[in-house]
Order: sequence, then C-alpha cells, then structure tokens
Amino acid sequence: MIPILPVSKLSFRLYHHPLDPPSRRVRLALAEKGAVCDFAIEKPWEPSADFLALNPAGEVPVLVVEQDDERHILANASAICEYLDETQAAPTMVGKDSFLRAEVRRLVAWFDTKFHHEVTTHLVSEKALKRLQGLGEPDSLMIRTACYNIRGHLDYIGWLTERRNWLAGDMITFADLAAAAHLSIIDYLGDVPWNDHMLAKEWYARIKSRPSFRGLLGDHIAGFPPPRHYADLDF
Repeated sequence: MIPILPVSKLSFRLYHHPLDPPSRRVRLALAEKGAVCDFAIEKPWEPSADFLALNPAGEVPVLVVEQDDERHILANASAICEYLDETQAAPTMVGKDSFLRAEVRRLVAWFDTKFHHEVTTHLVSEKALKRLQGLGEPDSLMIRTACYNIRGHLDYIGWLTERRNWLAGDMITFADLAAAAHLSIIDYLGDVPWNDHMLAKEWYARIKSRPSFRGLLGDHIAGFPPPRHYADLDF
C-alpha cells in the first residue's frame, strides 16, 4: 500500500503600497507565477508597529510565507522575486542561462536605480506622496525634470525592443516587470508621453494585456483617480 503523504500548506501575504514600484514588481511576479496571495497596504512613510516587527527597515514590499508550521519573512523585491522563481511552478523569469540572468539583473537595477532616481521618485513624490503626507505644494521644476528624463528611458526601451522580443531577450523576464512596475505608476499619474515613443508603447501594450496586469489596472488610490486610458488595453 502506497502511503499518502501530507499536503504541504503554503500561504502568502504581501505587504505593499500601490505607489511603490518594487511592490508592483512583486505583485506582477506573483500573478505571473499563478500564486494565490493576500495583500495588505502599508504606508512606508508611516509604518505600523506590526509592520516594523516584520521589517525593521520599514520598507515595502515584504512577503510573509506560511508553510506548514513555519513562518518566513522575505524583504526586498529582487530577493522575493527570485524566491518565487525558484519555488513556483511556472517558466523562469530570471533567465535560462548565465548571460541572460546577468542581463535581467542589469536591467532590473537600471529601472530600480537609474529610472527611479531620474523619473519615478520626482513624479511620485511631488505629485502624490507630498499630498498624501501633507507636505505642501509640488515642486514644478522637479516635475519638469522628470518629464524630460523619461523620454530618454522610453527611447532606450524602444531600442531594446527593436533588437529583442522582450527587454532582456526572447522571453518575458523580471526586467520587463521592473520596467512595467515603474511605468504603470507614472501612467497612473498621466505622465507617460506614449504617442511620442511608439516602440515603447507597443511593448507596454503587450505586457499590459497580460492577465498578470489586471490587479494593477484595478488600482484606485483615494484622491488620485487614474486617467481614462490607464486601464484601457487599447490606449
């Protein structure tokens, strides 16, 4: 008689914020992997005591993994995404060989560092976070600077997709999720000049049409309604 092995009980809970690009990247990764997850919104500028007990840095995203009688707390979007890639049954999103993995990680760093510092942090901080935190009026110079900087990044996305099927190569990877996470927030604020960068727009339309994007397209932040095209797949 073949013994019946106990089924391992696994559950996920993600602490995130909808205006945080790394949080969005993890949400996309969870959806691409088909992982069922509970979600809790946490304000990184005003972390609760319970959240600080999970991550003393007070930064989102944090993924709490409950497996059988064990509890694991994972912080940092890249660490969480690579954990999901290693443990969830779905095609790899970090790359099938060492060269592709290196390129994926380079592009993830590009968007989470360079794009973030030149575009995301200015637009999100000035147009949304200042208002949410009661920090006064936005700095128009910072907004204009970010709107100028984004054009070079959209050109770079277009350059990559002219030479590859997706940003890092022939398959969709975490590089695409990182770029889409940042751009989806800027698009929520209505500041992506899509019609001036058609190659980037075509790439974004492909990733925006994936089932994994539905959760992001359903975001609605109180006091900040998205533009009409935000959830439109034929934008």
